[in-house]
Amino acid sequence: MANNQKSHQFDIHQIRNIGIIAHIDAGKTTTTERILFYTGQTYRMGNVDDGTTVTDFMDQERERGITIQSAAVTCEWQGHQINIIDTPGHIDFTAEVQRSLRVLDGGVVIFDAVAGVEPQSETVWRQADRFGVPRIGFVNKMDRPGANFARTLNMVRERLSANPVALQLPIGAEADFRGFVDLIEMHAVFFADGDRSSPGKGMEQPHITAIPTQILDEAKEHRDRMLEQLADWDDEIAFLYLEGKEVPAHLLRSVLRRETLAGHIVPFLCGSSLRNKGVQSILDAIVAYLPSPLDVPAIRGTIPGSEEEVVCRADPSEPAAALVFKIVTDPYMGRLVYLRMYSGILKHGQTLLNANRGEKERVGRIVRVHANRREEVEEIRAGDIGAVLGFKAAATGETLCDPMRPVALEKITFPTPVVSLAVEPQSKADLAKLGLCLQRLADEDPTIHVRQDERTGQTIISGMGELHLEVFVERMRREFNVHANVGEPQVAYCETITRPARGEYRLVRQTGGHGQFAHVILELEPLPAGSGFVFEDALRGASIPRKYVPAIEAGVRDALQRGVLAENPIIDIKVTLVDGNYHEVDSSDIAFHAAASMALQDGAAKAAPVILEPIMRLEVTAPNEYTGEVVADLKIRRATILSLERHGDVQSVVAHAPLATMFGYASSLRSRTQGRGTFGMEFDHYAPVSEAIQRMLCLKKAA
Repeated sequence: MANNQKSHQFDIHQIRNIGIIAHIDAGKTTTTERILFYTGQTYRMGNVDDGTTVTDFMDQERERGITIQSAAVTCEWQGHQINIIDTPGHIDFTAEVQRSLRVLDGGVVIFDAVAGVEPQSETVWRQADRFGVPRIGFVNKMDRPGANFARTLNMVRERLSANPVALQLPIGAEADFRGFVDLIEMHAVFFADGDRSSPGKGMEQPHITAIPTQILDEAKEHRDRMLEQLADWDDEIAFLYLEGKEVPAHLLRSVLRRETLAGHIVPFLCGSSLRNKGVQSILDAIVAYLPSPLDVPAIRGTIPGSEEEVVCRADPSEPAAALVFKIVTDPYMGRLVYLRMYSGILKHGQTLLNANRGEKERVGRIVRVHANRREEVEEIRAGDIGAVLGFKAAATGETLCDPMRPVALEKITFPTPVVSLAVEPQSKADLAKLGLCLQRLADEDPTIHVRQDERTGQTIISGMGELHLEVFVERMRREFNVHANVGEPQVAYCETITRPARGEYRLVRQTGGHGQFAHVILELEPLPAGSGFVFEDALRGASIPRKYVPAIEAGVRDALQRGVLAENPIIDIKVTLVDGNYHEVDSSDIAFHAAASMALQDGAAKAAPVILEPIMRLEVTAPNEYTGEVVADLKIRRATILSLERHGDVQSVVAHAPLATMFGYASSLRSRTQGRGTFGMEFDHYAPVSEAIQRMLCLKKAA
């Protein structure tokens, strides 16, 4: 096993930017905690249950025993710098995973050896696929009753359409889990008996021995299976294997690294992080098989305002280019901007261009982040991750670059909020602090949307789920001392149109002096689900001067926030500006903005609008004897059952269900399964509500 090295200036090929990702309660934070201990970053292991972990440093994280915010830490292993981001597992905080994967080069995906592939496991796996992130797998909790390494790999193969390659064969299982066979070196590794009640116990170096004779044949069989998988990707291994010759370990490692980086295979390890078993193997695999910044394709951006492409290579000698992926408001240090350097060097006092805003920012203090601790550094080089204090305007997803080489990198996209609630400050003092509080928290979390209800004057906060909003309101109280009355969570409905239509509005106002005149004609057409909003300028001739087109588009965008049925946002629509008229004296941006809004409302009312509700994909797992109860309850909630899968003595039910019917489902499931049922839920798509529900929602809004 490898030993930790002393800190020094690392070359770019010695850097690993990796994320720890998994379903909630699979062991991400515990694994990260052990990694920090083994690499010498901490001298005492924390535990999630005790609220003493390094990366879960928020009060709410320690109280709830879950990760809410992704936390960055840096450690060293085998002469390599490893930047680790420990991400949340709860679906409500999936945006934290999404923005972390956007800037990471590799991932460690952790699976529960008992539960196997869980709903959020699938979600994070698909996110990693979308960003092309190479990864290794770790089957955790091998010491728990019901743990099954082979079954978990089969689930990965079937449900994730992946190609897992087992590099280890577990020795024993459940309470008898003692170690593993290293299928590359063909020796056995036995662990000391880890015991969470005794922090130092089980931390000794694993004992390496010859493979016990009683499992030697099984080990050879599993090694042959590994060689067969690798032979599909390498001719030299195929030749040696077919000739019956020994395949050297260095060749296996070389092919494993190459094919992992290409995304063709996923190496898998096993262990029990809580009992300190197998964590060093993860560190060795991170260094051996996951990419350095030089191993991933150079990121590409565009020159702002044009389509001309710019390639940002991971080279300190190139002009600086960095992507902001997270904002944190530190109560002591102020606004902390996390960024990934893709090229060049970031130094104190340097001036950078915000390519998205066209504004310049001066670099203040630069820090390397260790969860809630900060270490001040002189610079951040290409390929590294760090944070800067002093940026006033930079927001998540924006690009900071050298003014001499402007480049805008692809922005980070986030899912649409599906749950809303109203907040009202309890006193005038709370009202005065509410605006700043909401601004800072929404700045940190791009999936939080804040708006004002024009009819009631209430502040409406929208987020990804009940827990997400509950945490947000609690942060308002604890961190900003803002006390508010909070309404019940409400579904964030949307509207769309179902057929093309034309909208027109002629604004004529005379006030004695200069009046207001604008005439706008729009064509509306529905777009496929998930397309968002598209605006097209199809003006011909000089019916409307081009200088008014931005005001018309802004007016359309404003009108889309208030649908014609129940004032819900309108989505998945294309709006084309086709004609209109103007007056040389009385026309203005304000006039065209107002006329465009009214034209959009006119067209939407003619286009057979419908209300859409968020449909969630959920997976419920419960003992077989409760399957009937679970399915019956889901049917009452208007769910569509997609599949039923049996795994031993438990049944997995996958379904689509309207979010409106799923509030309080956790309590219902517990009562129906005597506390033995679990479920995971994520947003899947929007779908039209029934006519009866649409009438009810329209009447409710009118009242």
